[in-house]
Amino acid sequence: MPKSKSEINSNKLQKKLRRNVGRAIADFSMIEAGDKLMVCLSGGKDSYTMLDLLLSLKKKAPVEFDLIAVNLDQKQPGFPEHVLPKYLNDLGVEYHIIEQDTYSVVKRVVAEGKTMCGACSRFRRGILYTFAERHGVTKIALGHHRDDIIETLFLNMFFGSRLKAMPPKLLSDDGKNVVIRPLAYCREADIAAFADARNYPIIPCNLCGSQDHLQRVQIKKMLAGWESEQPGRLENIFRSLQSVSPSHLADTDLFDFQALSGDPTVTQLGVNDWLLDAERKAS
Repeated sequence: MPKSKSEINSNKLQKKLRRNVGRAIADFSMIEAGDKLMVCLSGGKDSYTMLDLLLSLKKKAPVEFDLIAVNLDQKQPGFPEHVLPKYLNDLGVEYHIIEQDTYSVVKRVVAEGKTMCGACSRFRRGILYTFAERHGVTKIALGHHRDDIIETLFLNMFFGSRLKAMPPKLLSDDGKNVVIRPLAYCREADIAAFADARNYPIIPCNLCGSQDHLQRVQIKKMLAGWESEQPGRLENIFRSLQSVSPSHLADTDLFDFQALSGDPTVTQLGVNDWLLDAERKAS
């Protein structure tokens, strides 16, 4: 029976995404032989796609590695606890559900109207790092994609006065955990289309997802406008993160500007040659 148009499109997207994930893994040495990956599954389109692609790559990878899916149940009101276990059981993937009520804590410590993402992220990170250490995990895989990385760059520039993005591979501050982002080369639009084609059982977030005033939301709108005006601009921005010239920035910790000095003799000779050349042309 011939494949439908939607199946063909889904296969094309899968190949494109899988190729980008494979390239990111190779470029940043994200996965090594014997690794045990903890794939953090939130119930959103990005983490579902990441798990899907890693499982697909695992079958053909040149090195052997294991993976487990881990979800942090933050006890958000109305959270459908049955969705992920059913999905993962049907998939036949080893998984763990960590139950910890960070929702109430975040709602209590963050003032009304303030951004909850920072506090939520810190709590979540601490819990996941602890779990990874206790279960012999060597790499923690997060579902951030290319657009997340670009948005973080501008968030840090506009609101933190720092030229800093979100690295595809990171050693945690305590030096105990390696975080990888296999979707680093993947466009959010491709992930969204793929997730829609796969019909993942998406679970919305009632914390960050409910805050329309977030600075990240505003940055996303700005970048979408830029991309609409000039398609390909976001790809150029992302590529600039891979082609950095420290000597053409202004960070004295990154480049030793004080060590730069010109030879005044050479400089003067250059000026004299220019003057002589100018005089010859005038005569």
